Amino acid sequence: MVNSTAIDSWNMDIKASEYIVHRDQAGKRLDLYISSLQGIDLSRSQAKKLIEEKFATVNGEYSEPSQILKLNDIVRIYLPAPKEIAINAEEIALNIIYEDEDIIVINKPKGMVTHPAPGHYTQTLVNALLAHGPLSNLGSPDRPGIVHRLDKDTSGVIVVAKNDAAYKSLSKQIKDRKTSKTYVALVHGIIKEDRGIIDAKIGRHPLDRKKMAVIRDVNIKSREAQSRFKVLKRYKNYTLVEIDIKTGRTHQIRVHMSHLGYPIVGDKTYGKKNEEFELNGQLLHAQKLGFFHPRTEQWVEFKASLPQEMEKIINSLQDHVAGN
Repeated sequence: MVNSTAIDSWNMDIKASEYIVHRDQAGKRLDLYISSLQGIDLSRSQAKKLIEEKFATVNGEYSEPSQILKLNDIVRIYLPAPKEIAINAEEIALNIIYEDEDIIVINKPKGMVTHPAPGHYTQTLVNALLAHGPLSNLGSPDRPGIVHRLDKDTSGVIVVAKNDAAYKSLSKQIKDRKTSKTYVALVHGIIKEDRGIIDAKIGRHPLDRKKMAVIRDVNIKSREAQSRFKVLKRYKNYTLVEIDIKTGRTHQIRVHMSHLGYPIVGDKTYGKKNEEFELNGQLLHAQKLGFFHPRTEQWVEFKASLPQEMEKIINSLQDHVAGN
Protein backbone atom coordinates (compact mmCIF):
# COMPACT_ATOMS: atom_id res chain seq x y z
CA MET A 1 0.00 0.00 0.00
CA VAL A 2 1.04 3.57 -0.60
CA ASN A 3 1.59 6.01 2.23
CA SER A 4 -1.96 7.41 2.61
CA THR A 5 -0.90 10.16 5.00
CA ALA A 6 1.52 11.58 2.46
CA ILE A 7 -1.09 11.29 -0.28
CA ASP A 8 -3.61 13.24 1.79
CA SER A 9 -1.04 15.99 2.34
CA TRP A 10 -0.56 16.28 -1.44
CA ASN A 11 -4.32 16.59 -1.96
CA MET A 12 -4.05 15.25 -5.54
CA ASP A 13 -4.85 12.20 -7.63
CA ILE A 14 -2.09 9.61 -7.69
CA LYS A 15 -0.77 7.94 -10.84
CA ALA A 16 1.20 4.70 -10.62
CA SER A 17 3.95 3.80 -13.09
CA GLU A 18 5.84 0.50 -13.28
CA TYR A 19 9.36 -0.10 -14.59
CA ILE A 20 11.47 -3.22 -15.06
CA VAL A 21 15.19 -2.90 -14.36
CA HIS A 22 17.20 -3.74 -17.47
CA ARG A 23 20.72 -5.14 -17.63
CA ASP A 24 22.39 -1.75 -18.15
CA GLN A 25 20.54 -0.33 -15.14
CA ALA A 26 21.21 -3.19 -12.72
CA GLY A 27 23.58 -2.18 -9.92
CA LYS A 28 22.21 1.35 -9.63
CA ARG A 29 20.94 2.83 -6.38
CA LEU A 30 17.16 3.17 -6.31
CA ASP A 31 17.21 6.98 -5.98
CA LEU A 32 19.66 7.33 -8.89
CA TYR A 33 17.59 4.95 -11.00
CA ILE A 34 14.36 6.90 -10.44
CA SER A 35 16.03 10.24 -11.15
CA SER A 36 17.33 8.85 -14.47
CA LEU A 37 13.93 7.72 -15.76
CA GLN A 38 12.56 9.50 -18.80
CA GLY A 39 9.19 11.16 -18.17
CA ILE A 40 9.62 11.31 -14.39
CA ASP A 41 11.87 14.40 -14.38
CA LEU A 42 12.94 14.29 -10.73
CA SER A 43 16.27 15.32 -9.26
CA ARG A 44 18.13 12.79 -7.14
CA SER A 45 17.14 14.60 -3.94
CA GLN A 46 13.48 14.62 -5.04
CA ALA A 47 13.69 10.91 -5.84
CA LYS A 48 15.19 10.25 -2.41
CA LYS A 49 12.36 12.12 -0.71
CA LEU A 50 9.80 10.24 -2.79
CA ILE A 51 11.28 6.91 -1.67
CA GLU A 52 11.52 7.98 1.99
CA GLU A 53 7.84 9.01 1.96
CA LYS A 54 6.87 5.53 0.68
CA PHE A 55 5.89 6.55 -2.86
CA ALA A 56 8.07 3.88 -4.45
CA THR A 57 8.35 0.12 -4.09
CA VAL A 58 10.75 -2.56 -5.36
CA ASN A 59 9.06 -5.87 -6.06
CA GLY A 60 6.10 -4.70 -4.01
CA GLU A 61 8.15 -3.79 -0.93
CA TYR A 62 9.14 -0.40 0.44
CA SER A 63 12.85 0.23 0.27
CA GLU A 64 15.61 2.70 1.04
CA PRO A 65 17.09 5.21 -1.44
CA SER A 66 20.40 3.35 -1.24
CA GLN A 67 18.99 -0.05 -2.28
CA ILE A 68 20.97 -1.56 -5.15
CA LEU A 69 18.70 -2.78 -7.92
CA LYS A 70 19.02 -6.16 -9.60
CA LEU A 71 18.17 -7.32 -13.10
CA ASN A 72 14.37 -7.64 -13.63
CA ASP A 73 13.48 -5.92 -10.35
CA ILE A 74 10.07 -4.24 -10.65
CA VAL A 75 10.05 -0.62 -9.51
CA ARG A 76 6.65 0.93 -8.97
CA ILE A 77 6.41 4.71 -8.55
CA TYR A 78 3.41 6.68 -7.33
CA LEU A 79 3.27 10.29 -8.49
CA PRO A 80 0.63 13.00 -8.22
CA ALA A 81 -1.23 13.45 -11.48
CA PRO A 82 -0.48 16.82 -13.09
CA LYS A 83 -2.89 19.45 -11.89
CA GLU A 84 -4.31 22.05 -14.21
CA ILE A 85 -2.72 25.45 -14.01
CA ALA A 86 -4.88 28.55 -13.97
CA ILE A 87 -3.23 31.08 -16.25
CA ASN A 88 -4.25 34.67 -15.69
CA ALA A 89 -3.81 37.63 -17.98
CA GLU A 90 -1.45 40.21 -16.52
CA GLU A 91 -0.78 43.77 -17.64
CA ILE A 92 2.93 43.53 -18.39
CA ALA A 93 4.67 45.75 -20.92
CA LEU A 94 5.76 43.99 -24.11
CA ASN A 95 8.49 44.96 -26.55
CA ILE A 96 6.61 44.19 -29.76
CA ILE A 97 8.75 43.94 -32.90
CA TYR A 98 5.90 43.05 -35.26
CA GLU A 99 2.23 42.08 -35.07
CA ASP A 100 -0.58 41.21 -37.47
CA GLU A 101 -3.73 39.09 -37.35
CA ASP A 102 -1.76 35.82 -37.27
CA ILE A 103 1.45 36.33 -35.32
CA ILE A 104 3.09 38.54 -32.76
CA VAL A 105 6.88 38.82 -32.60
CA ILE A 106 8.35 39.87 -29.27
CA ASN A 107 11.80 40.92 -28.06
CA LYS A 108 11.72 38.95 -24.81
CA PRO A 109 13.74 40.51 -22.00
CA LYS A 110 16.26 38.57 -19.97
CA GLY A 111 14.68 37.33 -16.74
CA MET A 112 11.22 36.64 -18.18
CA VAL A 113 9.99 33.02 -18.33
CA THR A 114 8.32 32.14 -21.64
CA HIS A 115 5.35 30.21 -20.24
CA PRO A 116 3.98 29.12 -16.84
CA ALA A 117 5.82 26.20 -15.22
CA PRO A 118 6.42 24.96 -11.67
CA GLY A 119 7.76 27.87 -9.66
CA HIS A 120 6.79 30.40 -12.34
CA TYR A 121 3.03 30.69 -12.71
CA THR A 122 2.91 34.49 -13.04
CA GLN A 123 4.86 37.28 -14.75
CA THR A 124 5.59 35.09 -17.78
CA LEU A 125 5.42 36.06 -21.43
CA VAL A 126 2.18 34.09 -21.77
CA ASN A 127 0.59 36.01 -18.90
CA ALA A 128 1.50 39.26 -20.63
CA LEU A 129 0.29 38.08 -24.05
CA LEU A 130 -3.10 36.97 -22.69
CA ALA A 131 -3.72 40.53 -21.56
CA HIS A 132 -2.68 41.82 -24.98
CA GLY A 133 -5.00 39.73 -27.14
CA PRO A 134 -6.15 36.27 -28.33
CA LEU A 135 -3.74 33.36 -28.76
CA SER A 136 -3.99 29.94 -30.39
CA ASN A 137 -5.50 27.26 -28.15
CA LEU A 138 -3.63 24.39 -29.77
CA GLY A 139 -0.79 22.69 -27.91
CA SER A 140 -0.50 22.55 -24.13
CA PRO A 141 -3.19 24.51 -22.25
CA ASP A 142 -0.51 26.25 -20.18
CA ARG A 143 1.32 27.40 -23.33
CA PRO A 144 -1.27 29.13 -25.57
CA GLY A 145 0.31 30.29 -28.81
CA ILE A 146 3.81 29.12 -27.88
CA VAL A 147 5.55 27.28 -30.74
CA HIS A 148 9.11 27.65 -29.41
CA ARG A 149 10.69 29.07 -26.30
CA LEU A 150 13.66 30.95 -24.95
CA ASP A 151 15.30 30.20 -21.61
CA LYS A 152 14.42 32.58 -18.80
CA ASP A 153 17.74 34.41 -18.97
CA THR A 154 18.06 34.36 -22.76
CA SER A 155 16.79 37.54 -24.38
CA GLY A 156 15.66 38.16 -27.93
CA VAL A 157 13.23 37.33 -30.73
CA ILE A 158 10.35 34.93 -30.19
CA VAL A 159 7.26 34.45 -32.37
CA VAL A 160 3.85 33.51 -30.95
CA ALA A 161 0.78 32.22 -32.85
CA LYS A 162 -2.43 34.20 -32.45
CA ASN A 163 -4.65 31.61 -34.14
CA ASP A 164 -4.69 27.88 -34.79
CA ALA A 165 -3.72 28.10 -38.46
CA ALA A 166 -0.61 30.09 -37.56
CA TYR A 167 0.22 27.62 -34.79
CA LYS A 168 0.03 24.65 -37.16
CA SER A 169 2.16 26.38 -39.80
CA LEU A 170 4.88 27.57 -37.41
CA SER A 171 5.00 24.28 -35.50
CA LYS A 172 5.43 22.32 -38.74
CA GLN A 173 8.17 24.66 -39.96
CA ILE A 174 10.07 24.20 -36.71
CA LYS A 175 9.60 20.42 -36.84
CA ASP A 176 10.76 20.34 -40.48
CA ARG A 177 13.70 22.65 -39.66
CA LYS A 178 12.61 25.31 -42.11
CA THR A 179 13.11 28.22 -39.73
CA SER A 180 16.36 30.08 -39.08
CA LYS A 181 17.52 31.07 -35.60
CA THR A 182 20.61 33.19 -35.03
CA TYR A 183 22.01 33.98 -31.59
CA VAL A 184 24.86 36.12 -30.29
CA ALA A 185 26.81 35.05 -27.20
CA LEU A 186 29.86 36.18 -25.27
CA VAL A 187 31.86 33.14 -24.19
CA HIS A 188 34.85 32.49 -21.97
CA GLY A 189 38.15 31.82 -23.71
CA ILE A 190 39.53 32.61 -27.15
CA ILE A 191 38.17 30.41 -29.94
CA LYS A 192 40.92 29.85 -32.51
CA GLU A 193 38.73 28.64 -35.37
CA ASP A 194 36.78 31.29 -37.29
CA ARG A 195 33.89 28.89 -37.81
CA GLY A 196 32.83 25.52 -36.49
CA ILE A 197 30.05 22.97 -36.18
CA ILE A 198 29.10 21.28 -32.93
CA ASP A 199 27.25 18.07 -33.76
CA ALA A 200 26.55 16.34 -30.44
CA LYS A 201 23.40 14.71 -29.08
CA ILE A 202 21.76 16.23 -26.01
CA GLY A 203 19.74 14.57 -23.26
CA ARG A 204 19.04 14.81 -19.54
CA HIS A 205 22.15 14.77 -17.40
CA PRO A 206 22.34 11.23 -15.95
CA LEU A 207 23.13 12.51 -12.43
CA ASP A 208 21.34 15.88 -12.33
CA ARG A 209 17.87 15.86 -13.88
CA LYS A 210 17.68 19.66 -13.81
CA LYS A 211 20.53 19.89 -16.30
CA MET A 212 21.06 18.82 -19.87
CA ALA A 213 24.27 17.31 -21.20
CA VAL A 214 26.01 16.01 -24.29
CA ILE A 215 25.20 12.28 -24.29
CA ARG A 216 27.44 9.66 -25.86
CA ASP A 217 26.00 6.59 -24.10
CA VAL A 218 23.61 4.83 -26.51
CA ASN A 219 21.63 3.52 -23.52
CA ILE A 220 20.71 7.02 -22.39
CA LYS A 221 17.93 8.80 -24.27
CA SER A 222 19.19 11.76 -26.28
CA ARG A 223 18.27 13.77 -29.36
CA GLU A 224 20.26 15.02 -32.31
CA ALA A 225 21.51 18.59 -31.91
CA GLN A 226 23.65 20.76 -34.15
CA SER A 227 24.99 24.27 -33.58
CA ARG A 228 27.09 26.27 -36.06
CA PHE A 229 29.20 29.13 -34.75
CA LYS A 230 31.09 32.02 -36.32
CA VAL A 231 33.57 34.20 -34.44
CA LEU A 232 32.63 37.87 -34.56
CA LYS A 233 35.45 39.24 -32.39
CA ARG A 234 38.13 37.98 -30.03
CA TYR A 235 39.07 39.76 -26.83
CA LYS A 236 41.77 39.12 -24.25
CA ASN A 237 39.85 36.42 -22.37
CA TYR A 238 36.58 36.23 -24.28
CA THR A 239 35.10 35.60 -27.73
CA LEU A 240 31.95 37.11 -29.23
CA VAL A 241 30.24 34.50 -31.39
CA GLU A 242 27.25 34.21 -33.68
CA ILE A 243 25.47 30.85 -33.44
CA ASP A 244 22.92 29.34 -35.80
CA ILE A 245 20.79 26.37 -34.80
CA LYS A 246 18.37 24.17 -36.71
CA THR A 247 17.45 21.92 -33.81
CA GLY A 248 15.99 23.58 -30.72
CA ARG A 249 16.94 21.30 -27.84
CA THR A 250 16.62 22.45 -24.25
CA HIS A 251 19.65 24.59 -23.32
CA GLN A 252 21.25 23.55 -26.62
CA ILE A 253 23.64 26.46 -27.17
CA ARG A 254 24.60 26.65 -23.50
CA VAL A 255 25.37 22.92 -23.36
CA HIS A 256 27.22 22.85 -26.68
CA MET A 257 29.45 25.84 -25.94
CA SER A 258 30.27 24.49 -22.49
CA HIS A 259 31.03 21.08 -24.00
CA LEU A 260 33.37 22.77 -26.48
CA GLY A 261 35.23 24.40 -23.58
CA TYR A 262 33.88 27.91 -24.10
CA PRO A 263 30.97 28.36 -21.66
CA ILE A 264 28.73 31.38 -22.03
CA VAL A 265 29.54 34.28 -19.73
CA GLY A 266 27.11 34.45 -16.82
CA ASP A 267 25.76 30.91 -17.24
CA LYS A 268 25.48 29.66 -13.66
CA THR A 269 24.36 26.18 -14.72
CA TYR A 270 26.93 25.28 -17.36
CA GLY A 271 29.50 28.04 -16.95
CA LYS A 272 32.27 29.15 -14.64
CA LYS A 273 31.76 29.68 -10.92
CA ASN A 274 33.94 32.79 -10.75
CA GLU A 275 32.86 35.54 -13.13
CA GLU A 276 34.49 38.87 -13.86
CA PHE A 277 31.09 40.49 -14.27
CA GLU A 278 28.22 40.48 -11.78
CA LEU A 279 25.43 38.95 -13.81
CA ASN A 280 22.10 37.27 -13.26
CA GLY A 281 22.05 34.88 -16.16
CA GLN A 282 23.94 34.19 -19.36
CA LEU A 283 24.93 36.67 -22.08
CA LEU A 284 23.00 34.89 -24.82
CA HIS A 285 20.70 36.80 -27.16
CA ALA A 286 18.35 35.52 -29.88
CA GLN A 287 19.20 38.19 -32.42
CA LYS A 288 17.37 37.03 -35.55
CA LEU A 289 14.47 34.72 -36.38
CA GLY A 290 13.31 33.79 -39.89
CA PHE A 291 10.34 31.75 -41.10
CA PHE A 292 7.65 31.56 -43.76
CA HIS A 293 4.68 33.72 -42.80
CA PRO A 294 1.73 31.42 -42.02
CA ARG A 295 -0.70 33.35 -44.23
CA THR A 296 1.38 34.83 -47.08
CA GLU A 297 3.95 32.01 -47.14
CA GLN A 298 6.58 34.67 -47.81
CA TRP A 299 9.94 34.43 -46.01
CA VAL A 300 10.19 36.98 -43.20
CA GLU A 301 12.99 37.83 -40.76
CA PHE A 302 12.90 39.76 -37.52
CA LYS A 303 15.80 41.16 -35.53
CA ALA A 304 16.29 42.39 -31.97
CA SER A 305 19.20 44.60 -30.94
CA LEU A 306 21.44 43.50 -28.10
CA PRO A 307 20.17 44.28 -24.59
CA GLN A 308 21.91 47.22 -22.90
CA GLU A 309 23.65 45.05 -20.29
CA MET A 310 25.24 42.84 -22.92
CA GLU A 311 26.20 45.77 -25.15
CA LYS A 312 27.78 47.58 -22.22
CA ILE A 313 29.95 44.60 -21.31
CA ILE A 314 31.02 44.06 -24.91
CA ASN A 315 31.96 47.74 -25.22
CA SER A 316 34.02 47.48 -22.04
CA LEU A 317 36.13 44.79 -23.73
CA GLN A 318 36.95 46.84 -26.84
CA ASP A 319 40.30 47.98 -25.41
CA HIS A 320 41.29 44.37 -24.81
CA VAL A 321 40.93 42.89 -28.29
CA ALA A 322 43.02 39.73 -28.66
CA GLY A 323 46.32 40.48 -30.39
CA ASN A 324 46.44 44.10 -29.25
